[in-house]
Amino acid sequence: MDKNQYIVAFEIGSSKIVGAVAEKSPAGMVSVSHLVEERLSNCVRYGCVQNVENVKAAINRIIKNIEDQVGGDVTQVYIGVAGRSLHSEVSEVNRGLDATKPITTEIIAGIIRDASRNPIKNYETIAVVPRTFLVDKNVTADPVGVMGSSIKIKANLIVAKPAIKQNLMRVMSFGINVKDYIVTPLAVGEFVLTDSERLGCMLVDLGAETTTVSIYKDGSLAYLSTLPLGGRNITRDISNGLSVLEDTAERVKKNINNPLESNVDNIVIEGVNSSEAANYIAARNREIIANIKNQLNLAGMTTDDIRTIVLIGGGSQLQGLAKKLEENTKVSVRMGHYPQSLNILNHSFNRAEYIEAFCLLAKAAAEIMPGETCISRRNYDDGFQVAAARPLTPEPKPEPEEPKKKPKKNSFWERLKGKAADMFTEDDADDE
Repeated sequence: MDKNQYIVAFEIGSSKIVGAVAEKSPAGMVSVSHLVEERLSNCVRYGCVQNVENVKAAINRIIKNIEDQVGGDVTQVYIGVAGRSLHSEVSEVNRGLDATKPITTEIIAGIIRDASRNPIKNYETIAVVPRTFLVDKNVTADPVGVMGSSIKIKANLIVAKPAIKQNLMRVMSFGINVKDYIVTPLAVGEFVLTDSERLGCMLVDLGAETTTVSIYKDGSLAYLSTLPLGGRNITRDISNGLSVLEDTAERVKKNINNPLESNVDNIVIEGVNSSEAANYIAARNREIIANIKNQLNLAGMTTDDIRTIVLIGGGSQLQGLAKKLEENTKVSVRMGHYPQSLNILNHSFNRAEYIEAFCLLAKAAAEIMPGETCISRRNYDDGFQVAAARPLTPEPKPEPEEPKKKPKKNSFWERLKGKAADMFTEDDADDE
């Protein structure tokens, strides 16, 4: 019997949909075994599903591909949540306590529930991230077990326009259960950043149409925002400015050496003058960097509050981007890597554009309960698939015809997870 747990996670982005599979062994080792992607155009805009039927069809094709590769049936999945409207809002809750009794996980879960109920007009709360606990006005990293007469929580509500999650639910309405909707930037922050980096850093996920900026301070998330800018903006600038197809513009962008430097080699790539294309790349890049840097101001911080910028996402692979970001912010920049808790079985998967999907797998692997699985394997012998033999039976002889009759008419903060499972609702709201 196959004792591994199988985890299936989907990252639905503006340029592609990625379905990835990990196997979690009884010893807890998590290995990425399969990855399937489909490139889509104009079905997901700025991270929000626009064409539900096309995205649904693509996910069904990916699932079928996974099932064929694994030899089993996908029964449930984890879905990443991201998009232009995703951002953080501060929420504070104060509560009096019985000073003779210690604080329990039930009390904390109730306070977090209260924090989630602070309404943000036109937005849905997707998650609550505790930032600071104060017991009798003293900052306490872990209040469970502490005694006091009052407690205050300062938390970040991760909110988005209702259409983000509603359309994901519509996409997944074909019968496969969604085990959890995971906020992608939170999963990335948890598995890409180190503990020391979370004391003061900026995580920048530069995708096709959006750039998500997460700022961490004193060990927890302090600010999150999603900008409607990404690598596709650069591609379209080249396409529109030089009157070439987007596919051509994308290849030109990727094949110019040091496009952000002033001394770009003046060569012709697919009929496009590289120095002319580099002008568009550099101009849009300056805008993207200025907007990234401005997020510190909006968070009430300066570059002195962060020690590192960690850069991930497909758009982050533009030559020279990390160097320019470091020069502009005067902050050390490093490229992010896939979670070290994962074992990538196929090295062709080890690409920057898949880091988000890997982080969703890592988060799901940490959440999944013992004995649960996302794939029901069909037939096994010591863990290997065995094809079921079909019995060979002679075709039955046709029965003698009977007289025709008239025809008749004629479905901390893993400890708090169970307590706060019903924290959020999925009521319908206005579309984005």
